[in-house]
Amino acid sequence: MKAITQYRYGGLDTLEYVTVARPVAAKDEVLIRVLGASVNSADWLLMQGEPFVARLAFGLRRPTVLTRGRDVAGVIEAVGDNVRRFSVGEEVYAEVDAGSFAEYTVAHEKRLAQKPSRISFSEAAAVPIAATTALQGVREVAKIKPGDKVLINGASGGVGSFAVQLAQAFGAEVTGVCSTANLEFVRTLGADHVIDYTAENFATGEARYDVIIDLVGNRSVAECRRALTRRGTLVLASGNGGRVLGPIRRMLAAMLLGMFVTQNLRPLSANASGVDLEVLRQLIDAGTITPPVDRSYPLAETPEAIRYFVEEHARGKVTINVTSLNNTKE
Repeated sequence: MKAITQYRYGGLDTLEYVTVARPVAAKDEVLIRVLGASVNSADWLLMQGEPFVARLAFGLRRPTVLTRGRDVAGVIEAVGDNVRRFSVGEEVYAEVDAGSFAEYTVAHEKRLAQKPSRISFSEAAAVPIAATTALQGVREVAKIKPGDKVLINGASGGVGSFAVQLAQAFGAEVTGVCSTANLEFVRTLGADHVIDYTAENFATGEARYDVIIDLVGNRSVAECRRALTRRGTLVLASGNGGRVLGPIRRMLAAMLLGMFVTQNLRPLSANASGVDLEVLRQLIDAGTITPPVDRSYPLAETPEAIRYFVEEHARGKVTINVTSLNNTKE
């Protein structure tokens, strides 16, 4: 099968479009014929081996798993002996540890859900990491409730574009922060108000928010707190902490500070969940949320897709279409 592989950490030049052996599903896994995948910030960071602390899990000197990509949508080709909830031929989507930038990949049964029926495989592949992160941030970390005033910093990105829609669905009054070029896009997602960060600093305005979800990290924790209500919640999912710890340093510092202030300062670290993907499937099929796809690329052009994602600051998601029906084992 064809796949995008990486044998050493580095930039886009480390990615290769090559033929590799098809993976085999373990007892609790399914083999998926990939029809869609999508690009995430984690793909770019792990390509470079940053932050360095992540190499403890992904390989100190070189990647231990060679095929990149974590979001997948496709059709089940084979099931492991212990799999009971899914069968061959079903259309599914999932988050995998690695390997979705390929014609075939494997996924654990617990991470699977049926693909939403009203959208394409490419659109479905835009959902797993970004929408699950947004859902867990809105529902479990921020605990957004009807009437809350919510600000989302980074509203036009992958997670942000889902967070705007989900916060609206939970009954919040939503303010989205983005660049000038993306103001109308964020309005179409359902934001009640938009702020152009190139012209206005939300942290110095008069408005106070019950919840701030910071997906960018371009404002300090102190600045974000200034825009919160006295018992508001700041959700942190990003930040520049250097090449060693990355955003982890900022999150840990905020958690420590949170022990001494009335506001809730909470990190957002999402977990892959087939249960949450089922919730999202229902919301998508009901028309409550829609995966926003900026551009799609064929599998062979995955490096260009990642370049566009990183350098052009995509609106919503960038997806990979995997259309080959290659049935050979290699």
